Amino acid sequence: MANKLEVSNRVLVFYMSYLHEVLKKCKMVDMVAFVDPDHIGTLGCGNPTESAWSLSDRYRQGRLGQIFVVPYNLGAHWMLTVVNLNEEVVHFMDSLKRRLDTGEWKSIVNNFIKIYNAHKNRKGRKGILEQKNDKTCGYFIMRYMKEIVEDKNLDFSIKWGTGSNLVYTDKDIDEIRAEWAKHVLKFPEN
Repeated sequence: MANKLEVSNRVLVFYMSYLHEVLKKCKMVDMVAFVDPDHIGTLGCGNPTESAWSLSDRYRQGRLGQIFVVPYNLGAHWMLTVVNLNEEVVHFMDSLKRRLDTGEWKSIVNNFIKIYNAHKNRKGRKGILEQKNDKTCGYFIMRYMKEIVEDKNLDFSIKWGTGSNLVYTDKDIDEIRAEWAKHVLKFPEN
C-alpha cells in the first residue's frame, strides 16, 4: 500500500473489513454486503460454473434489498461489480474502460442471476451499466466500495450512471491508502 503496488485479494478483503465497520457505525449492514473475491474469481475458485453457483449461494444468504459489492480479478486487473437483485440492476465498474461484451465475468454474473432467479421463481432482469475510470484498478475499486458504503441513500447509481466520466484524483486514492493503513494499525503484531 505504501508504494502503490498491485493490490492482492488479502489487501482488498482487509479494506472490506474496514468498510464493514463503517457500515456498522452507520447502521447500514443490512443495506450493503461484500463478496470475498477468493470465492468467485479466477484467482480464487475453479471454473465459471462454480463461480456462478458460489455467487448464487452468497446472494441467497443476503437480506431483502441488500446491495452486493463483488470485487473480481481477471488475473491482472481488478473490476468491481455492484448487484441490486431487487431492482435487477448490475453495475460493472472497470477502471481500464474494457468492454465486457463477451467476457467470462459477464457470463458468470449472468449465469448466477439466472440460477438465483430460478430459486426465487423470478424472470429476467433489466440490464447492465458499466463504470469506467483510470488505470489503478485495485485502488479504484476500493474507492468505489468506500463511496457505496458512505452513501446512506444508496444513490450511487445516479452518480455512476451510464456515460459518467467520474475520475478520482491521487488525493482520493491516498485517502483509501491512509484508511487501510489506519485499519492495519488496529491489529497487534503476532
